[in-house]
Amino acid sequence: MTQERWRELTEWPTLAAAVVFLGAYSVQVIGNLPPEEGAWAEGLLWAAWAVFVVDYAGQLWLAPQRGRWFVRNLHELAILALPALRPLRLVTFLRVVHNKAGNALRGRLVVYVIAAAGMLMYCGALTVEDVEQNVPGSNIRSFGAAIWWALETITTVGYGDHYPVTVIGRLVAAALMVSGIAVLGVVTASIAAWLVETMTSQTAAEVEAGVEAVEAEVQDVEAEVEAIDQSLEAKVQALTERVERLTAALEAREAERRGTWPGA
Repeated sequence: MTQERWRELTEWPTLAAAVVFLGAYSVQVIGNLPPEEGAWAEGLLWAAWAVFVVDYAGQLWLAPQRGRWFVRNLHELAILALPALRPLRLVTFLRVVHNKAGNALRGRLVVYVIAAAGMLMYCGALTVEDVEQNVPGSNIRSFGAAIWWALETITTVGYGDHYPVTVIGRLVAAALMVSGIAVLGVVTASIAAWLVETMTSQTAAEVEAGVEAVEAEVQDVEAEVEAIDQSLEAKVQALTERVERLTAALEAREAERRGTWPGA
């Protein structure tokens, strides 16, 4: 079995695990559930985590160059292995959703980018609220504050009314800032490309219409020239025939004069 085939087989299970993980994590974080009340959510999180571990192990085992693949995916290993980085497992959810929905939305890039930005905001807000809501001195203690912070961060506005004080929170903030720049760049580039394409299409249509008009005028001129040529040819033919008749008459008169002239 190849790594690509493994990805195809685990695509739906990992997507289901990602959805379960996001749902259970949302309930656990937004509700700020104590351990005894959130045991069921914690169990779902660990079950989803197990699916991610199996997927990671399978890809590592089937990778053509395991060493290179391992080095390039150290972040996924760290997210899976370190409990403190559990909130960052939402990155795995985003990767799975991207792989599943990316092809379907490839032709609608702006819609896909906006949807991805919304998911990034939601996951970033969940992560920051999880690591910040029970930390002394934190000013992000509710999901409303977290989602507002995520919105002003991903759009690179940064009012400063809410900000993370933990290391993981600041890492998430940095990721949202970079993602915001990328999202704005993609949307701007898409709009610019659309405008250029529209203007190019209009210009091409105008040029084509101009070429057709010129071709029509050339055809009209050619028809007029052909008519003039035919008229001139007819006139030349008539003149030639008249000259021939005049020449014949002159020759006949000259012959008659010589025949009647004395001593001829």
